[in-house]
Amino acid sequence: MSGTKGGGYLRLGVNIDHVATIRNARGNDHPDPVRAAKLAAEAGADGITAHLREDRRHIRDDDIARLMDEIGLPLNLEMAATPEMLAIALKHRPHACCIVPERREEVTTEGGLDAAGLHNHLRPIIEQLRDAGIRVSLFINADKRQLEAARSLGAPVVELHTGSYCDAVLERQSAKRDAEFARLVAAARDGAALGLEVHAGHGLTFDTVGPVAAIPELAELNIGHFLIGEAIFTGLAESIRIMRRAMDTARAGGQAILDRDAG
Repeated sequence: MSGTKGGGYLRLGVNIDHVATIRNARGNDHPDPVRAAKLAAEAGADGITAHLREDRRHIRDDDIARLMDEIGLPLNLEMAATPEMLAIALKHRPHACCIVPERREEVTTEGGLDAAGLHNHLRPIIEQLRDAGIRVSLFINADKRQLEAARSLGAPVVELHTGSYCDAVLERQSAKRDAEFARLVAAARDGAALGLEVHAGHGLTFDTVGPVAAIPELAELNIGHFLIGEAIFTGLAESIRIMRRAMDTARAGGQAILDRDAG
């Protein structure tokens, strides 16, 4: 999962959290998120993402251990910036750790990390992860101040929160959609100019992925909830294949898609 710039191949990271959500609803071992990760690999995913939350509402500690042992794709561990999660990351040493904001009462991640405001708290955590050979990513809003903070902290990767853009598309708020998309485009350019590898994710669907995938500075998209939901109707492998094709088509369309969405 090495970085790409300038509109090359766009990687797809598949988040398997909500396979675990369904499993945990019954308190047993089915469906197995590790099996889902293996299926995702066969269907064209470039990496697997899993968020180990404080309350273990979906992914569990043993899932992380099994994912490290049993899958051939790079594992991106989403985690809060806490001593507990740092210790788990240093124990397992996944390919990457994406530091995200986390509140127990939230249904899902509600926005980006305040990397600028949490600078002193984040620095030693990032340093320890990097010293362990783990690629560090910060999940942030599309904001230049946050990008500059990520660079200052020594995080080589940022993931732009696409939820506001996707919500605006879903709600048919064209002015908000255009403004949010413009922010994503600008942040991707600014991040690349700062030397960061730029990813994006949250809320992406077949209907919203095209314009985002067309942003040439993006190297990776991370998508989960929609793919797991769509799997009910088409199967997980097929939902991933359709998303992969949509990303490839959009990346090939490049500037024409960007111009169409901006208009």
